[in-house]
Amino acid sequence: MRHRVYVDSLAPVVTVAGDEFHHAIRVVRARAGEEIELFDASGKMARGTIEAIEGNYATVRIDKELPSRESKLDVHLAMAIIQLEKFELVLQKATELGVRSIIPLITDRLELRKERFAGKMERWQKIVFEAVKQSGRSVAPRLEEPQPFATVVARDGAKLFFDADETPSTWPASLSAVTVFIGPEGGWTHDEVTLARSHGCVFARLGPRRLRAETAAIVACAVIEDRYDDDF
Repeated sequence: MRHRVYVDSLAPVVTVAGDEFHHAIRVVRARAGEEIELFDASGKMARGTIEAIEGNYATVRIDKELPSRESKLDVHLAMAIIQLEKFELVLQKATELGVRSIIPLITDRLELRKERFAGKMERWQKIVFEAVKQSGRSVAPRLEEPQPFATVVARDGAKLFFDADETPSTWPASLSAVTVFIGPEGGWTHDEVTLARSHGCVFARLGPRRLRAETAAIVACAVIEDRYDDDF
């Protein structure tokens, strides 16, 4: 895939400056005459050619608008906050797999103190944005502030609740939007399972083996996209 550059909006000729210029020209060393791919805040994508490189900006001529690579299925990943390195892996891979939003969950069996993840939103947003660029997406998933499980599970809409110990339900025949719940390494508590049932969650498993939380999140996103998105 060609090098990708984010711009505020696409126009026949686009100026690339700031961090995007530095990365494309100083780090990746793209050159005049080279084709690159651009995407903007509205989710549009295009192929363009670098026409000129000046001291601190480059001009790019748009050659062709490109079709979206976004999923038709709205997957909202409600992921328990786990050890930070593993949680950040989930942010990256879920973004690559096309999720529409990510909701960090504060669960009963929280694996780290709240002060450990307080103030991490800027870093997490950067991880998500870099995954958007790398994967060829044009829309960054919405990253919510950490929310209590009880608040998120009470939201309307289809909900898939993954648990290795509970009897699975029958999955819906079709879906256009779904919230996927993945618990912590220690598993969901009895109260959380009861709450999930009371709010109409469909219970699901990911095979006969017990997966780590970060593995479960990645596999669940891939399985759901494969099952319900014809273009996956």
